[in-house]
Amino acid sequence: MQNTLTIAGRQFRAYFNGPVAYIVIALSLLIVGFLFWEPFFLMNRASVREMFRFMSWMLIVGAPAITMGLIADERRSGTLELLITMPVRESEVILGKFLGAVGLLAVLLLCSLPYPISVAQLGSLDWGQVATGYLGLFLQGCAMIALGIAASSFTENQLVAFFVSTFVFLFMTVLGFYLPLWSGSFASFLEWITFDFHRESMGRGVIDTRDVVYFVSFATIFLMLAFRALESRRWS
Repeated sequence: MQNTLTIAGRQFRAYFNGPVAYIVIALSLLIVGFLFWEPFFLMNRASVREMFRFMSWMLIVGAPAITMGLIADERRSGTLELLITMPVRESEVILGKFLGAVGLLAVLLLCSLPYPISVAQLGSLDWGQVATGYLGLFLQGCAMIALGIAASSFTENQLVAFFVSTFVFLFMTVLGFYLPLWSGSFASFLEWITFDFHRESMGRGVIDTRDVVYFVSFATIFLMLAFRALESRRWS
């Protein structure tokens, strides 16, 4: 566990020693702020559900930007070989990188708190829904980071990892817009596999264990894929 925390701390600090963290946080907050506040006063109600939706959209690009170099850059520079020959397990490397990226996600979400606080000054805000909305967004972000790490672990090219992750996230988001074209159990299945279906349930103030299990399972599966990719490199 000590190795995992050491790698996580190193990765988290690396984000803020370079431009990645500042660019992701600044652009996300600026774009979400513009999209959220412009129509806010037309809604005539104190709610931040739209903010969570826009934040979810920003993660389509934000999560790949955070994760694209986590393993791919280590592979390209040759430091990955050095890392896996040290007395650390592949699982510790993957989990440490994951926790470091999740730390940046947590900072991003904390930096968005002034938005609901400002809304609360303008009307009666349901803080229970705000809390569950943040929980849903955090769990979705963790799942997206796990997939991004998996994409990064299979290539040495950061741009490949970025575009693969972005394409998957965009597909899962756009899929929700085409659900009315389908019917029956197939439409229900397509809806169930989309992120928005599970996140929006929490945004309404409902914590369903099935939604939590979905995000946790999604993250676990892709972290295991990343682990297998890293493990296979030791023996190649």
